[in-house]
Amino acid sequence: MTGELSPIDKAKFVAAKRAVDFIEDGMRVGLGTGSTAAWMVRCLGELVREDGLKISGVPTSTRTAELARQVGINVLTLDEAKWLDVTIDGADEFDADLNLIKGGGGALLQEKIVATASDQMIVIADVAKEVANLGAFPLPIEVIPFGWQTTKALVEEMLISLDVLGRDASLRMNGDAPFVTDEGNHILDLHLNRIANPRQLALVVNQIPGVVENGLFIDICDVVVIGHGDGKVEVRDINAGTVEEDVIDFVESDNLFADI
Repeated sequence: MTGELSPIDKAKFVAAKRAVDFIEDGMRVGLGTGSTAAWMVRCLGELVREDGLKISGVPTSTRTAELARQVGINVLTLDEAKWLDVTIDGADEFDADLNLIKGGGGALLQEKIVATASDQMIVIADVAKEVANLGAFPLPIEVIPFGWQTTKALVEEMLISLDVLGRDASLRMNGDAPFVTDEGNHILDLHLNRIANPRQLALVVNQIPGVVENGLFIDICDVVVIGHGDGKVEVRDINAGTVEEDVIDFVESDNLFADI
């Protein structure tokens, strides 16, 4: 129940609850991956079941697809949907320009493809995800398994010429084995501490053979919905230049929280 949620989970919940207000009947919606996005999927599912909202969802991972089906959302592939009205997803970090680091959940490739195939991207996050400079959260990059150690060495060499504070890269593990993405690839986490020029880094790292995609989302996010543990929500629209504040009441819902 909401009364048992930690402040951080309350912040994630209210951000998700506010973000689904953007969704209208008939929309094709990109469904993000991660703990905050999972709240959003559950909130959308409740609207589908209780209010008759008619939408189609394009998940960004197998985990999200399973959850969406469980809560009653009609699931499509991106090829079936072709283009989306909006994507709602979380972020590991965001800055004042709404540049993001994503990929903590290992789904950055599908997340970036879905977000860029949308008219609008809305990011939902708790207030702790806002930073002055990106980079404290390790930057994930997806690499093919073949020659990943060579790719890692090339990435670390490339970082010498860039304005970052750290240059170590580590292979993400799942227990004793390398983490494997939905596309069968691996993740390298770059421990940079601070990224002075995210746009430059995003362009340069993608030129390295073996790198499939990076977790920097530059000029993709349009709106960020920031949740606080006391129920306050802030909505920033970078295109309109507006900032709105709201308060979301915590309402107990057995349907929404039964499996949390």
